[in-house]
Amino acid sequence: MIILASASPRRRELLENMGLRDFLVRPSKHEEPYDASLEPGAAVEKIALMKGRDAAASAGTGDIVVAADTLVFLGGSPLGKPAGGDEAARMLRSLSGREHTVITGLAVISSSGERVCHESTRVRFRALSDVEIDWYVKTGEPMDKAGAYGIQGLGSMLIEGIDGDYFNVVGLPVARLAQELCAAGYNVFSGR
Repeated sequence: MIILASASPRRRELLENMGLRDFLVRPSKHEEPYDASLEPGAAVEKIALMKGRDAAASAGTGDIVVAADTLVFLGGSPLGKPAGGDEAARMLRSLSGREHTVITGLAVISSSGERVCHESTRVRFRALSDVEIDWYVKTGEPMDKAGAYGIQGLGSMLIEGIDGDYFNVVGLPVARLAQELCAAGYNVFSGR
């Protein structure tokens, strides 16, 4: 059985889009702080691994745990989820007209071991007006998303272009996950 260690409806939907229907959602309660002493990729890998280990503690021997953590990095500094509308507006102003990097740490834990990796995608925002930022914040969409935007929703109107995996920006690098699941003994292409 695959266990998704995340409450994210976007990650659940992406697993379903991969053709995976028989999985459990068991969100991790582990809250690992961002370790600024590590490179960004290693820092998100560490967070994903800790979440995965938390979920794996109650998993069965044949289960495979999938955990992820996504952060937005602007100039090397992480932008997590905004605490409120003012912080969301500040984040969006800082992203306006600039390129940033979205990095997702991915952990796949099974009886064969722990596989940890990360995926990076560069995203370019177009220049945003204060009216656009205010409107977007008022929609509520930025509130539960790293960097205060969702590429798969209304936030798509803010983005000029991307270089890399679109699904990584949504929160789960699907192609990389398929490879890691296969390496852990679960062939997503045959369903076992």
